[in-house]
Amino acid sequence: MSQLATPSTPPLPAVRSGGRQSGQVAAALVLGLCLALGLALGGFLLARGLFAARAADRFVTVKGLAEREVAADLALWPIVFTNSGNDLSALQEQVEDDAGRIRDFLLRHGFSAGETSLSAPRVTDFRSPQYGNQEGPRERYQVESILTLRSGRIDDVRRAIESSGELVRAGVALIRSYEYNTQYLFTALGEVKPEMIAEATRDARRAAEQFAEDSGSEVGGIRRAQQGYFSIEDRDPYSPEVKKVRVVTTVEYFLED
Repeated sequence: MSQLATPSTPPLPAVRSGGRQSGQVAAALVLGLCLALGLALGGFLLARGLFAARAADRFVTVKGLAEREVAADLALWPIVFTNSGNDLSALQEQVEDDAGRIRDFLLRHGFSAGETSLSAPRVTDFRSPQYGNQEGPRERYQVESILTLRSGRIDDVRRAIESSGELVRAGVALIRSYEYNTQYLFTALGEVKPEMIAEATRDARRAAEQFAEDSGSEVGGIRRAQQGYFSIEDRDPYSPEVKKVRVVTTVEYFLED
């Protein structure tokens, strides 16, 4: 009997162990190099962060001042006058007559009717129980009224005040009121505000530079700044028409070596 020949299985190729080992070595080198670079980069960033944190702690806080004198641009003159009597209806007519005399006086000094306003009268009854004297003075009622002049013509207002004796000669009973005083205001703060802020900032910078020079440093950029509030006051008690505008800024500057 003939026998069938069994096909032989071809031999498997031999695995080269040396190539596998060299590949593992290369991968380890790459991994080690990446780790080294990562550690170096991390150290650099950490050192940079510490340096930045240290630099951020080096700053100086200074204040800058700016002042200037300005002329008032609005005057408020409350003209206070009184009328007395026993008949309220008649008193109201007297108030209107006196208010007309005051307006005529102001018109003669160049002011317009639109610059004046008359407030509601304040009536005092001297026979009311709150005064504790039912008899009271001969005239039961006293009416206090205020006609206010509002004008930007400061010099003309001052001249009119100096001539207010004309009203007394005309029969108007003016009174000196400590409750209602003449006011001189400065309303154009927006026009001088930018320049004054810049001036105060320059003043603060000079103070910081002096501090840095004394400490052997240099002034860097601004760390933080606060504008502060503007104040407007009379220059002195005798010239309320002249105002002093003042602002103080607070600025923090970085210091550099």
